[in-house]
Amino acid sequence: MNVRALVLTGFGINCDAETEMALNRANAAAERVHLSDIIARPGLLETYHILALPGGFSFGDDVASGRILANRLRYRLGGPMKQFINEGKLVIGICNGFQVMVKMGVLPMFNGELVQEVTLTHNNSGRFENRWVHLRTDAATRCVWLNGIERLELPIRHGEGKFMAKDPGVLARLRDNGQVAVRYVRRDGAPARGEFPSNPNGSSDDIAGICDPTGRVFGLMPHPEAFVDGTNHPCWPRLDHQGEGAGLQVFRNAVAHVKAHVA
Repeated sequence: MNVRALVLTGFGINCDAETEMALNRANAAAERVHLSDIIARPGLLETYHILALPGGFSFGDDVASGRILANRLRYRLGGPMKQFINEGKLVIGICNGFQVMVKMGVLPMFNGELVQEVTLTHNNSGRFENRWVHLRTDAATRCVWLNGIERLELPIRHGEGKFMAKDPGVLARLRDNGQVAVRYVRRDGAPARGEFPSNPNGSSDDIAGICDPTGRVFGLMPHPEAFVDGTNHPCWPRLDHQGEGAGLQVFRNAVAHVKAHVA
């Protein structure tokens, strides 16, 4: 089966080439498609199995990071995207893409409707954070993108990455539903407990990424596409990183799921 992946591009998205490469290295047939082309021809989406919303600074992060792109997608492509998800296909939003997804309401999408329940806001540090972080997959997560992955080290690059829920009930529902996907942890794997720099932005419950109730729609602030080769790691000679980077498995899992479960 030829797994086709659409990587959104245009209007300030700037991690599209890396995301396309990561999906191609995971044996998908990925291509970048401009937002305007999809809005003009929404039927394009039907020909793909995976949709990726990459990182960057869509619309210059005007108003709030991801807000304008989220509104464009919600009001111009909300129906086609819901159909895409309902057909069992996969979606990933990375960094700015994650910000777009939560503000559009694609995540956490408790009841299948586009309702904003969580947000990503300014880092507690008050500045843009560019560093590598340690992550642990939640043991109860439904996220198919993380199958077989317990720990990850990935880079972050954001100024508005602080995950917050609308109220404690939303946070509890995420935990109870297995929708918390990954958390920030210390180097030894111990909980970050909100402490900087292990938790680089002050996210509630150290949450770095969540998924929808099906586990097929995944959003996270760290960049798996930025660690698909061992030499992407800044300390690769000292740490003896050889071969592929840890982030590549995230995309391999998506391709494997499509081959196994999507007709």
